[in-house]
Amino acid sequence: MTDPVKTSGGTDAPQNKKRVVVALLPLLIFAALAGIFTWQLLSGKNMQEIPSALIGRDAPLTDLPPLEGLRLADGTLVPGLKGADLKGQVTLVNIWASWCVPCRDEHPQIMKLGQDPRIKVVGLNYKDAPENALAFLNSLGNPYNVVGTDRSGRAGIEWGVYGVPETFIVNREGKIVYKFVGPLSTESLIKQFMPEVEKALSDKS
Repeated sequence: MTDPVKTSGGTDAPQNKKRVVVALLPLLIFAALAGIFTWQLLSGKNMQEIPSALIGRDAPLTDLPPLEGLRLADGTLVPGLKGADLKGQVTLVNIWASWCVPCRDEHPQIMKLGQDPRIKVVGLNYKDAPENALAFLNSLGNPYNVVGTDRSGRAGIEWGVYGVPETFIVNREGKIVYKFVGPLSTESLIKQFMPEVEKALSDKS
């Protein structure tokens, strides 16, 4: 006669192992993610400088309509974005939206950049209501020479946008040479972003 105890034990063993593996799986995944995060912190890499597949390539030939009603200080209407606007001089393309709280935090830094006559500052208004975007700039100031409105978010996809705000540096030849992810602070503007702007300005090739 077959021993019922041995039969039961032999059947349950593989099932018990499976239960243990399933129970430990979330912990193993968490440990792996924690290890990756810790490595990134210890590596000294700046998490705001996310590599972009577009670095070194031509900026997308994005044609976007203007933000209706937005004017420069002299009363001139601010034009929409054309691909040709991204060649001829060093250009900063700032991805922003009125609903983006970090965009409001970084806006003083974009205003400072807009006062530098050596560079052109372009705004790409991302998935925003025009009336809200206009109120945002009328209230906080307009640093942009050009503003293109991307209500669908399609242009953001072409630019490889992770989220807002993001700011790109485009050289005189229309190539993207740098990307900063997240809001620019006074410190990051001085220590990280402006050295890259100066590098683009000094490149005479």
